[in-house]
Amino acid sequence: MSNSATITPKQEPAVANQNTWLLIAGLAAFKLLLHLLTNTNYEFHRDELLYWALSNHLDWGYFSVPPAIAGWLAALRPLIGDSVFAVRLLPALFGAASVVIIGLLVREFGGKAWAIVLASAAFIVSPAFLRTNTMYQPVFFNQLYWLLSMFLMVKLLNSRSPKYLIFIGLLWGWAFLNKYSIVFLAAGLLAGLLLTPQRNLLRHRNSIFAAIAGLLMISPNIFWQHANGWPVFAHFQMLQESQFANVQISEFFLMQLLMNAHALLLWLAGLGFLLFAKSGKKYRAIGFGIVALFAILIAIKGKAYYTLGIYPALFAAGGAAVEQFATQKWRWVNPLLLGLMLLSALPLVPFGLPVLGQNAMIKHAKWSQFMGTAEALRWEDGKMHDLPQDYADMIGWREIGNLGIAAWQKLTPAERDSAIIYTENYGQAGAIWYYGRPENLPQPISFSDNYLFWVPEKIQFNTFIYVNDELGEDIQQMFGNIELAGSLDNPLARENGVQVYICRDPKPEFLEYAAGIAKRIKQSLHH
Repeated sequence: MSNSATITPKQEPAVANQNTWLLIAGLAAFKLLLHLLTNTNYEFHRDELLYWALSNHLDWGYFSVPPAIAGWLAALRPLIGDSVFAVRLLPALFGAASVVIIGLLVREFGGKAWAIVLASAAFIVSPAFLRTNTMYQPVFFNQLYWLLSMFLMVKLLNSRSPKYLIFIGLLWGWAFLNKYSIVFLAAGLLAGLLLTPQRNLLRHRNSIFAAIAGLLMISPNIFWQHANGWPVFAHFQMLQESQFANVQISEFFLMQLLMNAHALLLWLAGLGFLLFAKSGKKYRAIGFGIVALFAILIAIKGKAYYTLGIYPALFAAGGAAVEQFATQKWRWVNPLLLGLMLLSALPLVPFGLPVLGQNAMIKHAKWSQFMGTAEALRWEDGKMHDLPQDYADMIGWREIGNLGIAAWQKLTPAERDSAIIYTENYGQAGAIWYYGRPENLPQPISFSDNYLFWVPEKIQFNTFIYVNDELGEDIQQMFGNIELAGSLDNPLARENGVQVYICRDPKPEFLEYAAGIAKRIKQSLHH
């Protein structure tokens, strides 16, 4: 018998392993392709314009985020540029990498082909993860780091090798420099370990080395926070007073069911596997850690989507659990569950992936409301709109940039030498700065988010370009000449109605007031 016609038992594992890798690679490539084909259908998001601005002012910390989000972009811009496609390439790649890690995690849980397909499909078609892997925001980094944390924790529990403690400590330190919420996951998983006999892993000296390594990594940001009056606490207090104040426990749990409703059966199976299944006893610490994480977020009134990072790992555990159950006469459960996930998620995909243009998305949003998608059209103002807020936040920025350019071009050379551009929020500032570069527009002044730290201690000007949605009486009374340069007329844009004014002949008292306003606002952050 020829070797080509025979597969020996020794060859079977290698062939199976090769097929598994091909399966994972194919699923990851499909995920990547989804984003590469759609990520330029809308403009920058307002937050992306902020992170672009941060990448022009590299530092060890910022008002609302740690430093990594700016560092990554600053490193990539010389290589790939800063177009919408270029900026959104990294989240797309991280999404594809997440599929790979999900596949590896499934294997650690003992799953095979069907488990990998189920877990990966749940992630790929999830509207929540489609959205986070579309935009350049800290959350896509955060979710990958949470998934990597789960993977390393499973490797630790499977191998009981203390070297994984070092890897986890380094990962958590690196993740802290991207988003502070990693401390919630770390606290939850450590609590989970302490609640099981596997707590003895923490007695190894590598636990100390891991803690020291992590602390050394985050120390530059801690020193920056201290030097700048701990703005992270000021930002957290603002969230507590605004967004967190309205969080209800019932709503928190309801959103857990809805965020990945298409894969509800799968991730519940994964949670059950980690908490109760005999075959999942080895991973009980992770199940307890997830419960502890929920308890921490409820205690601080965290928003429901803060838990999103745990779901890819639950998909992986669920895939392994379902595959273990669906053997022999129950094999039909695998394709049935896959079909249910795909069919239920497909109408929701446009809410996460910008596959539809603006008008088509409006029609789809109206059509799909019978599926309970109406709340996706409710913005932070509590009102219902035609588009989801994130999409409305990706419309109109080029127009605002052009309005700023038009106003600047109306100034004489002498006026430009002593002119400043003031904007009410960081989205407006980023748009005018980004699109105004060819015309050498100066960096706008704003007191929004980290722009506050870039305002000079003394503001001096003779001409004032003012960008806001209204012209207040205080501004009207402080200038001798005010000219409307233009306004945004785009009903679909969240910034619709924003106006750009050229304000000349400032009164002395306004110049005196403006000169020290930045210093007063910065001092208020220290209290």
